[in-house]
Amino acid sequence: MKATRLIIAAILTLCAGAGYGAMKDYTFQPVPVTSVHINGGFWQQKMEIAVNNTVPHNLQKCEETGRISNFAIAGGLETGQHRGAGFNDSDLAKILEGAAYSLAIKRDPKLEKYTDEIIAKIVAAQEPDGYLYTQAKRGNLEARWVGLGGSHEMYNVGHMMEAGVAYFQVTGKRSLLDAMCKNADLLCKTFNESGIQQPDGHEEVELALVRLYRATGNEKYLNQAKFFIDQRGRKGRKNANGSSDLYGTYSQDYKPVIDQDQAVGHAVRGAYLYCGMADVAAITGDKNYTKAIDKIWENVVGKQMYVNGSIGSSWGLGEAFGGDYDLPNLTGYSETCGAVANAMWNYRMFLLHGDGKYMDVFERAALNGFLSGMSLDGKNYYYTNPLGSMRGNIRAPWYDCACCPSNAARFLPGMPGYAYAVSGSSVYVNLFMTSESSIKTSAGTVNIKQATNYPWDGAVNMTINPSKPGKFALRIRIPGWAQNRPVPSALYTYEDKSTEPISLKINGKPITVTPKNNYAVLDRAWKKGDKVELNLPMPVRKVIANPVCKWDAGRVVLERGPLVYCVEGVDVPSKRVFSLMVSDDAQLKPEFNKDLFGGVTVLKGTVQEAFRAADQKSIEKKDTEITAIPCYTYANRERTPMIIWLARDETAVQAVPSPTIANQATITASQGRGQLTSFCDQIIPNGIGLDAVPSLTWWPRNGALEWVQYAFAKEETVSRAKVYWFDDRPGGGVRTPQSWRALYKDGDVWKPVTNHEPYSMDLDKLITVNFDPVKTTAIRFEIQSINTHSSGVYELTIE
Repeated sequence: MKATRLIIAAILTLCAGAGYGAMKDYTFQPVPVTSVHINGGFWQQKMEIAVNNTVPHNLQKCEETGRISNFAIAGGLETGQHRGAGFNDSDLAKILEGAAYSLAIKRDPKLEKYTDEIIAKIVAAQEPDGYLYTQAKRGNLEARWVGLGGSHEMYNVGHMMEAGVAYFQVTGKRSLLDAMCKNADLLCKTFNESGIQQPDGHEEVELALVRLYRATGNEKYLNQAKFFIDQRGRKGRKNANGSSDLYGTYSQDYKPVIDQDQAVGHAVRGAYLYCGMADVAAITGDKNYTKAIDKIWENVVGKQMYVNGSIGSSWGLGEAFGGDYDLPNLTGYSETCGAVANAMWNYRMFLLHGDGKYMDVFERAALNGFLSGMSLDGKNYYYTNPLGSMRGNIRAPWYDCACCPSNAARFLPGMPGYAYAVSGSSVYVNLFMTSESSIKTSAGTVNIKQATNYPWDGAVNMTINPSKPGKFALRIRIPGWAQNRPVPSALYTYEDKSTEPISLKINGKPITVTPKNNYAVLDRAWKKGDKVELNLPMPVRKVIANPVCKWDAGRVVLERGPLVYCVEGVDVPSKRVFSLMVSDDAQLKPEFNKDLFGGVTVLKGTVQEAFRAADQKSIEKKDTEITAIPCYTYANRERTPMIIWLARDETAVQAVPSPTIANQATITASQGRGQLTSFCDQIIPNGIGLDAVPSLTWWPRNGALEWVQYAFAKEETVSRAKVYWFDDRPGGGVRTPQSWRALYKDGDVWKPVTNHEPYSMDLDKLITVNFDPVKTTAIRFEIQSINTHSSGVYELTIE
């Protein structure tokens, strides 16, 4: 308690000493991470993982990869060469921010001493005028800023500003904060006062400058954030390299931000920009910003967000928004950083508007999109998070580009700081977590104790202890999922309507729930010990997508409460998941399993598995038992297939193929990417969900002669070949081949068959080539790729 008072006093002293007068701030203000103490339940487990595993693991990786020594070398404390990419500075910054939050959760003198030592190296690396970029040659002024489109100079210091603010707020220590104020002063002087008008290629510094403004009260940092935002897309600006070139849509730098109405380009860059815009709009009241950011949000939540809250579907466009309703599941990018950025952005949209719908998106992204990106022990990570996998994806302990592990290290322990907000005398309860919080309002300090088993149970019990009896409003978020709305748009809807009522009581007396802006408003006189009981029913729900989204046509997602579920092969008798069908009348029941993943609610029930009949056209169905698990827990056992969007009907199911001479043969091929069994799985593209159709490509082997071979256990008679070409134009590297042919084995000699039809390269159709019957022990296909591209196939089979 004494340490907390000292920190608060330090903050007040810093702001008062700055001499900037009355400070503008959000109408809806966040309650800091230092004021919310999680002490049980789901989130306590996660906080322990963050403190004990995730933050230490990330710091260790920074040691191993030179991210810390880069600062020591730049500051003349060590000798050696810079290691890694220029943006590696940002990883250490994010991890330091996470270390600060970790210290707020559990004060650890050893960790604090270590982080103090790291900060000393960072401060040593800073040049006298405030410049900080370890890859740059010290004192080389001419090299500064000229490559801002890709150098990450401001991106790095943006994250370092966030770390400096967080470390100061938790520990009261100003060394890193002061260094970053010095850097911000340099940015203001260089990019505003001296006439250079260029923004950074990778947005981040905008939102960071706003955090720096809130920590110091220095309004020029807020103005500088707005300046950078306003330069984006402005024709005729003066760049540091003397040009006036724009970066283009990839960096949201193609027209002024106030004229943008659709999310385009790199998803994380975009979401960080939208964070900065929402910050500036919320604090300054800029209506043009608000109008633009509202339109972009409607576009993302209505047309470009995955069901698990992640964003950025496109590999080919570069970790980018793919366009309206372009949400492939198995080939979607869905970067872990994208889920973090989407959550951060939606929290700021709440701070701008005070509507609970934004916290609905935050919660969906945090619980499903973000947590899926890390293993349950907090030491292994996904960079990308496709919503299904034929073979099962494997997390890695680190990446050369480590933005996702380092984002996990700060976002997870920072979660308590998103739980509450205040506006005047109103207290907003945004997240449900067993905790005790001290919240300052205009009516006085309110202590709130939460006890809940959320997200496994919808019962939330609160004890309200105001510092003095008095009237104020307690506003409790009523999640969209409890109001028959999975997301605040028409992108996803529930298959049916739940009629189970929401229950709310004060001191045992029932209260009618009539949400206002998605909050139950309890505006009354409160006294110490008042009890609030909220009960949110959690039936198993089935989510379907807007029919315009072709990737999800004929499919359904299982949900319960705020959690999205998936099915892994390990939980199906046959080990197959893509052949499962969950019909509209399928009943799945929740069951808490205390021995699985530290205790989770699973969904169990009978569904159907589809089998291709002997005619290879019709489908036969058999009942099978499945267990669905929360999607954030997948890939924590054996490597196994996984699916989130389950088939709802025969149009989307991948039926188990009927026995043929092809799928009973031994299949080999020149080395490619994909599954050999895709050649004869009897699954061909039907115009929807192409990413769910198994394939094999030989990318990036342009111009190569590829081969596929079927070897039989005994001599067989073969007279027909069928092929469906894979082609990912316009942007991909695979095209239909230059030529192909079939050969049969005659003794030890391969001979071409006598074909009746030409070997066609037609797109978007199953091509049949009949030939004179041959008796043979093997059939071989040769495929000659064109010089500029590789080849690939969905289906290449024989009869």
